[in-house]
Amino acid sequence: MRSIKALLLTVWTAGLVWQTHAAESNWLTDLPQAEARATAEHKIVLLDFTGSDWCSWCIKFRKEVLDTPAFQAYAATNVVLVEVDFPNHKEQSASLKAANDGLKSKFSVHGFPTLLVLDEKGQELGRQVGYEKGGPSAFIAKLDQFKAGK
Repeated sequence: MRSIKALLLTVWTAGLVWQTHAAESNWLTDLPQAEARATAEHKIVLLDFTGSDWCSWCIKFRKEVLDTPAFQAYAATNVVLVEVDFPNHKEQSASLKAANDGLKSKFSVHGFPTLLVLDEKGQELGRQVGYEKGGPSAFIAKLDQFKAGK
């Protein structure tokens, strides 16, 4: 009985780790690479300006929307994801920090979270500043409105 519980716990833990890794692996950190992919795949680009390890609203939005299966399924066919992170404790290379600072300045981002949507040519379609309730369905509807030019 004990070995079955241990096996189930191991399988559950492995699944959780795989799911977390799969969600994280969809996020790029290089905007030019994301724009090239968006052009090739005819998708929009979503930039998530976040403080991933300190911003409580960023963490809440990621958990309640961005990491959900519903949003991940939508993103797989519609969106190229870019994380523009400003962590307090997570290690980043000097070049990534500089690139993120440049994007923050270029797009006049002044608070976190800021979610910015670009078309495949890099033109801004819309943005959401701050946390908004409604879960993945509300955010997906907003992205669809941005795509439609509304």
